Amino acid sequence: MVDVKTLEMLVCPLTKTRLTLSADGTELISVAAHLAFPIREGVPMLSLDEAREIEQGDMGRNLPRLG
Repeated sequence: MVDVKTLEMLVCPLTKTRLTLSADGTELISVAAHLAFPIREGVPMLSLDEAREIEQGDMGRNLPRLG
Protein backbone atom coordinates (compact mmCIF):
# COMPACT_ATOMS: atom_id res chain seq x y z
CA MET A 1 0.00 0.00 0.00
CA VAL A 2 1.22 3.49 -0.81
CA ASP A 3 1.62 5.89 2.11
CA VAL A 4 -1.00 8.69 2.09
CA LYS A 5 1.64 11.44 2.25
CA THR A 6 3.49 9.89 -0.68
CA LEU A 7 0.27 9.59 -2.66
CA GLU A 8 -0.41 13.31 -2.18
CA MET A 9 2.92 14.13 -3.88
CA LEU A 10 2.55 11.84 -6.89
CA VAL A 11 1.20 13.06 -10.21
CA CYS A 12 0.51 11.49 -13.57
CA PRO A 13 3.68 11.62 -15.68
CA LEU A 14 1.60 12.51 -18.75
CA THR A 15 -0.87 15.14 -17.49
CA LYS A 16 0.80 16.21 -14.21
CA THR A 17 -2.58 15.82 -12.47
CA ARG A 18 -3.23 14.06 -9.17
CA LEU A 19 -3.50 10.30 -9.02
CA THR A 20 -6.18 8.35 -7.17
CA LEU A 21 -5.67 5.02 -5.46
CA SER A 22 -7.80 2.30 -7.05
CA ALA A 23 -10.60 0.69 -5.05
CA ASP A 24 -8.52 -2.45 -4.50
CA GLY A 25 -5.30 -0.51 -3.75
CA THR A 26 -3.27 -2.12 -6.54
CA GLU A 27 -3.10 0.81 -8.96
CA LEU A 28 -2.88 4.57 -9.14
CA ILE A 29 -5.48 6.02 -11.50
CA SER A 30 -5.05 9.10 -13.68
CA VAL A 31 -8.61 10.19 -14.42
CA ALA A 32 -7.36 12.88 -16.82
CA ALA A 33 -5.27 10.46 -18.91
CA HIS A 34 -7.51 7.37 -18.48
CA LEU A 35 -4.47 5.41 -17.31
CA ALA A 36 -3.84 3.03 -14.43
CA PHE A 37 -0.32 2.67 -13.05
CA PRO A 38 0.43 -0.55 -11.13
CA ILE A 39 1.76 -0.65 -7.59
CA ARG A 40 4.27 -3.46 -7.11
CA GLU A 41 5.53 -4.36 -3.64
CA GLY A 42 4.38 -0.94 -2.43
CA VAL A 43 6.18 0.96 -5.21
CA PRO A 44 4.15 2.90 -7.80
CA MET A 45 5.31 2.19 -11.36
CA LEU A 46 4.80 5.60 -12.96
CA SER A 47 6.23 4.77 -16.35
CA LEU A 48 3.94 5.15 -19.35
CA ASP A 49 5.25 1.76 -20.50
CA GLU A 50 3.85 0.20 -17.31
CA ALA A 51 0.45 1.93 -17.50
CA ARG A 52 -2.70 0.37 -18.86
CA GLU A 53 -5.49 2.28 -20.57
CA ILE A 54 -8.85 2.50 -18.85
CA GLU A 55 -11.98 2.74 -20.96
CA GLN A 56 -14.30 5.63 -20.12
CA GLY A 57 -17.04 3.24 -18.98
CA ASP A 58 -14.67 1.33 -16.69
CA MET A 59 -13.34 4.43 -14.93
CA GLY A 60 -15.94 4.31 -12.14
CA ARG A 61 -15.25 0.65 -11.38
CA ASN A 62 -11.61 1.39 -10.59
CA LEU A 63 -12.15 4.37 -8.31
CA PRO A 64 -12.95 3.97 -4.61
CA ARG A 65 -16.52 4.51 -3.48
CA LEU A 66 -17.09 7.50 -1.22
CA GLY A 67 -19.25 7.29 1.88
